[in-house]
Amino acid sequence: MAPSPTPPGTQPNPKGEMMKLIGMMLVMGLVMYFIMIRPQRQRQKQLEALLKSLRPGDKVLTSSGIVGVVISVKEKTVTLRSGETKLEVLKGAISEVTERSSDANSQS
Repeated sequence: MAPSPTPPGTQPNPKGEMMKLIGMMLVMGLVMYFIMIRPQRQRQKQLEALLKSLRPGDKVLTSSGIVGVVISVKEKTVTLRSGETKLEVLKGAISEVTERSSDANSQS
């Protein structure tokens, strides 16, 4: 006969077990926040700042892989020149600025 983990006649405290479960859930929630949610929010803030600072002459990359030079910036769209083509894309399609225009560097 194998020995039991608790002495005979005693039961684990149900409130203590419930508190352990709640504590583990809180710890898992915090870990998920710091691993997944927080970095995504920081990336979103950086992208918003990047889109606000767009200027004509900046070389950009869109999320679909188009590389172009900004011609004009409107409220919701950006006009790009890519090769011999002029494109109007949503600001949200800009994923990164690869090169700043020279007049933007002199203003900083």
